[in-house]
Amino acid sequence: MTAGYPFSAVVGHDDLRLALLLNAVHPAIGGVLVRGEKGTAKSTVVRGLAALLPDLAVVEGCRFSCDPAAPDPACPDAPHAPPASPSHSTATTRAARLVELPVGATEDRLVGSLDLERALTEGVRAYQPGLLSAAHRGVLYVDEVNLLHDHLVDLLLDAAAMGRAHVEREGVSVSHAASFLLVGTMNPEEGELRPQLLDRFGLTVEVAAARDVATRAEVIRRRLAFEADPAAFASAWAVADAELAARIVAARAAVAAVALPDAELRRIAALCASFGVDGMRADLVVARTAMAHAAWRGGDAVEESDVEVAARLALPHRRRRDPFDEPGLDEEQLRQALRDAAESADPPDPDDPNDPGGPGGGRPDESTVDDPAGEKDAPPAGGDGTRQPAAVPDAAFRARLLAVDGIGEGAPGRRSRARAGFGRTLRATQSRGHGVHLVGTLTAAAPHQLARGRTGAGVLLRRTDIRHAVREGRESNLVLFAVDASGSMAARKRMSAVTGAVVSLLLDAYQRRDKVGLVTFRGTQADLVLPPTSSVEAAVARLRRLGTGGRTPLATGLLRAHRTLTVERLRDPRRRPLLVVVTDGRATVPIRTDPVEDSLRVAGLLAADGVASVVVDCERGPVRLGLPARLAGALGGACVRLDELSSDVVTGVVRAARSAA
Repeated sequence: MTAGYPFSAVVGHDDLRLALLLNAVHPAIGGVLVRGEKGTAKSTVVRGLAALLPDLAVVEGCRFSCDPAAPDPACPDAPHAPPASPSHSTATTRAARLVELPVGATEDRLVGSLDLERALTEGVRAYQPGLLSAAHRGVLYVDEVNLLHDHLVDLLLDAAAMGRAHVEREGVSVSHAASFLLVGTMNPEEGELRPQLLDRFGLTVEVAAARDVATRAEVIRRRLAFEADPAAFASAWAVADAELAARIVAARAAVAAVALPDAELRRIAALCASFGVDGMRADLVVARTAMAHAAWRGGDAVEESDVEVAARLALPHRRRRDPFDEPGLDEEQLRQALRDAAESADPPDPDDPNDPGGPGGGRPDESTVDDPAGEKDAPPAGGDGTRQPAAVPDAAFRARLLAVDGIGEGAPGRRSRARAGFGRTLRATQSRGHGVHLVGTLTAAAPHQLARGRTGAGVLLRRTDIRHAVREGRESNLVLFAVDASGSMAARKRMSAVTGAVVSLLLDAYQRRDKVGLVTFRGTQADLVLPPTSSVEAAVARLRRLGTGGRTPLATGLLRAHRTLTVERLRDPRRRPLLVVVTDGRATVPIRTDPVEDSLRVAGLLAADGVASVVVDCERGPVRLGLPARLAGALGGACVRLDELSSDVVTGVVRAARSAA
């Protein structure tokens, strides 16, 4: 077996290594989320940790890795006789497992499912364990966790939090222990996790490649040495890894006895309160991490330094209020919060109203907080093609659902109807479907059992009996925004409303797990400001820097959108596009002859390709030319006024019909 890269040989990444080691000491911390750019050895460090974990004693033959000293009484493979019993189950020892959950895994693979082979051949209902059972008492590693479907992440984090997995499906009701060290890695460029899911990870670490030349050279030197002779390289670092492994065992044994003084407990509570985190999970995680750090350094009680380390690892990802906020924690801000929290470490004086630890003390005067958006008027945009400063977006609102009409087969999401391997089961079919429909298959085979000579418990099947499940759920789409940034749109109030509306639609796309792209047009050209990506945050950042002014090359903008969607269709043919055109329709730059007619001709190309479209009508004032409605007609799509995008103003789904290609 090829040796893995030693944990001790990793250069740098001190916070990442410490976070992993603290979770190994105290798994109740809740795991580690590793955020970083590609090529920063995230996976290498995680895989190296598994070799440091102590070997496990398990009940021989138990598929759920029960501890012989304290077997799970609810284990599906129970009963396991207790150690003092004459019929005590044989114990065996094995290494701790590193179980990897691939991005394309299904719910069946994660939590387990009905054992179809035994059900069909023996006529019994039996449970086939999933990856959660395999990871029990080990490490469950999810690479690119931000690309995993949300409902799988929910199942994963529920099991990690409760230490048990519950399966209720296909006539099977099973509960088994699932205590593991959860580690997820992600590249933020490929999209963020929702704040609700971020909060479920105990600790978060940001990693980046070193910029120091000496450090980078050492990374290269060690990697090349490992690739030349993995066994010799691992042997050279074996002593260092063994010392770490022994330290983990000692800290695990000591962590339960570590004291958490009341002063440090109050410090933790004050620190979490000062950062305004939601709920109590942050307080508990900081406390557990501080205790693990105290045990790791050999202390018998938590100190201020332990709390500081714990806060640096546990709080950054919990400060996001808006899904588009950047996770992070400023070091100076943390130090100031610790200084402030030090005043709360002592019991409050109930007679002193100015005591920061007393009732009403230490609260900031919210009236002195500056408005981060600012209230200054943006200068008016000219029509000479000069670039004007970006308008401050209006406040975001809950947008109406814009959905592609018909039924697709794209990636799981929350926007348009789709038939795929997820969602609710509609019926059984003999034609193409997703997975075996067990009840339908057995129903089809049942009338023929006597004729086929069945005598035992098993069911005799033929190929013609197989029925497939037809499931319907929701898919994600590629939402391409084509935003008019010309002078006719650039009046301060109008552009603020437009950018606020697009930010609201981007927030909706974020929640529905869509890919997004952004095309803007102004002056004489159209730019693909953001190629289609899963990072909705990047689209918001580009939009907020959007300059305005100049003429309106509407036809050019639509043509750029057409080219972008054509390329994306080749890359991802199953993902249906939704084009959202935000404009007042007042085209002034022609491609051939007349600007408006050119725009309608390009719109016809998009309609002929079957692109579902929605035009957001930005016309204002007493005189309306109706140009956005004409454009929507040429696109074969829907036309929605800007002030009708909010679900608080108008309810109902806007369905963008796809024209026949």
